[in-house]
Amino acid sequence: MGVLSSLGAAYGTAKSGTGIAAMSVMRPELIMKSIIPVVMAGIIAIYGLVVAVLIANNISEKVTLYKSFLHLGAGLSVGLSGLAAGFAIGIVGDAGVRGTAQQPRLFVGMILILIFAEVLGLYGLIVALILSTK
Repeated sequence: MGVLSSLGAAYGTAKSGTGIAAMSVMRPELIMKSIIPVVMAGIIAIYGLVVAVLIANNISEKVTLYKSFLHLGAGLSVGLSGLAAGFAIGIVGDAGVRGTAQQPRLFVGMILILIFAEVLGLYGLIVALILSTK
């Protein structure tokens, strides 16, 4: 289910990227400062990759039904939370970057909201790690 976290990361990157492109026309000096949402969206995909590697290394020829459901739950946990976090990062990143171009004091607020959105994905990673190591 790392695909779902990658979809969230792709959405977050695309949505934030369009905001950066629109903002850079007016304020090109803010491009590097505004790339933070794109980086945070990329981290969401790494969460899915980590869990996928852990699950793939845990699979053997004789896997019990219990272990299979634990792996499914771990994948869904990181995937769905990554999808939600990517959507949140994309929407907040787009609006925050455009707003920061007009009012630079919004930057700190945008970063705080992005951190809380990133933590949603981190919660899914923690639950997935707990499930996959049982």
